[in-house]
Amino acid sequence: MIRKKQDQAIEFKNIRNGIGEVEMHKICESIDELYGAGRLFNRMIIAPGNSIGEHKHEGDNEIFYFLSGTGEYNDNGTKGQVGPGDTTVCNDGEMHGLVNTGDVPLEHIALILYS
Repeated sequence: MIRKKQDQAIEFKNIRNGIGEVEMHKICESIDELYGAGRLFNRMIIAPGNSIGEHKHEGDNEIFYFLSGTGEYNDNGTKGQVGPGDTTVCNDGEMHGLVNTGDVPLEHIALILYS
């Protein structure tokens, strides 16, 4: 199967009471495409000043791989800068959040896998 960029579903959503909305391009259309291993595989675009609110993962983990832009990642209360080529992992039982601190969109791939 080939799913062309123009055919990918796009959703705009406020995530975990963050600031503004996040543009989500669905790489996998359904959890069936992840064969029960997870629930999300998206390309995410966060506008300058917008964020994904801080939240705890229970029963799953989330991996971010950053493509462009800069942001501040909250890793269980410890904040650090992220940018292109960086990867973050939020394991089951841990907390994280993300703010676009730059002046261009912050783009990353997000993958949520079940524990």
